[in-house]
Amino acid sequence: MSGLADLRLGFIPLTDCAPLIVAKARGFFAEEGLDVELSREVSWATVRDKVTVGALDGAHMLAPMALASTLGAGGAGDVVPMIAPLALNLNGSAITVSAPLAAALREIDPEGMARHPITARPLARLVQQRKARGEPPLTFAVVFTYSMHAYELRYWMAQAGIDPDRDIRLVVTPPPRMVEQMRLGGIDGFCVGAPWNAVAVQEGLGEVLIRASEFWPGSPDKVFGVKVEWAQTYPGELRAALRALIRASAWADEPANREALVDLLARPEHIGAPPAAIALALGSEIIFHAGAAGLPRREHALWFLSQMARWGQIAHARDLGAVADAVYRPDLFQSASASLGPVVGPAVTNAAGADHAALFDGLAFDPDRPLDYAAGFEISRLQP
Repeated sequence: MSGLADLRLGFIPLTDCAPLIVAKARGFFAEEGLDVELSREVSWATVRDKVTVGALDGAHMLAPMALASTLGAGGAGDVVPMIAPLALNLNGSAITVSAPLAAALREIDPEGMARHPITARPLARLVQQRKARGEPPLTFAVVFTYSMHAYELRYWMAQAGIDPDRDIRLVVTPPPRMVEQMRLGGIDGFCVGAPWNAVAVQEGLGEVLIRASEFWPGSPDKVFGVKVEWAQTYPGELRAALRALIRASAWADEPANREALVDLLARPEHIGAPPAAIALALGSEIIFHAGAAGLPRREHALWFLSQMARWGQIAHARDLGAVADAVYRPDLFQSASASLGPVVGPAVTNAAGADHAALFDGLAFDPDRPLDYAAGFEISRLQP
């Protein structure tokens, strides 16, 4: 990147990439003095690697990916400090199973499949039956090892006694390929962000069992992520980008803009999915701006870190609070938001992090004791 004018930002074709798409298309980046090139990427690993080496200045990013990179988890194991100065959305993901698997679950436990939200207990019964018959494990896909989707699926399964590392086969598949893999029979279920769950349902391939808004109302998901080194080198560009993205998030949340937003996202260079599938989550699930959705909340970071510890991805000796504070930067969001004045409003600008997790199982999460929380599950791989 050279000067204030040029920025290259990556995104994955998902509904929650909307703030980046809107900021470019509606001229918000340009009004902030930025000439932004958007790069449609094929996988989250590609996004991580390109941000790491500087091929991308920043990106639409999985929130746990920014935490994992800072901890040196995954990839080549290199520590690449990143920050998340803006949350791009709340809600949007869902757990979907193939139509044949949904039929099998309904046959084995019709009452369990009629409850809302649907727990993984019908699936647990089927998993045990398949084991007894000597059948191979079911295959489920997530978008990335360090993602809300992976932790959502793991948590949901483990709550019913399914060990996601031993009782099923867990694979990583890029979001746009989920439906294709289900169509080909390569996977029996997946957890992915909108619109790909809706695409599977509308094509008659799958059935949604639980949405993120049922799993954890207001659940965190994507962030705008950049390397610490880049943020320190280009603070003016970062602030300008945040201002544009906040304005875009507010625009995307407005019901009056819904039809225009769907048309914009459906373009082949953006998501390239049917407009009806894109519209579904926008009308009922995803929040971009309302209620300070853009605030990167410390509690969210700590929940992600607790799940990394729970599943043995990081050693529990870490000071998780310090990691959360290093990566999640509400101060940068609030500063950029305040500079927009009435465009955003004081309720968003001055929002505080007081959003404690209230997951579907009712188990309380204390952000002051994330490791105790991680150790308290019956299925946990907490490392010393």
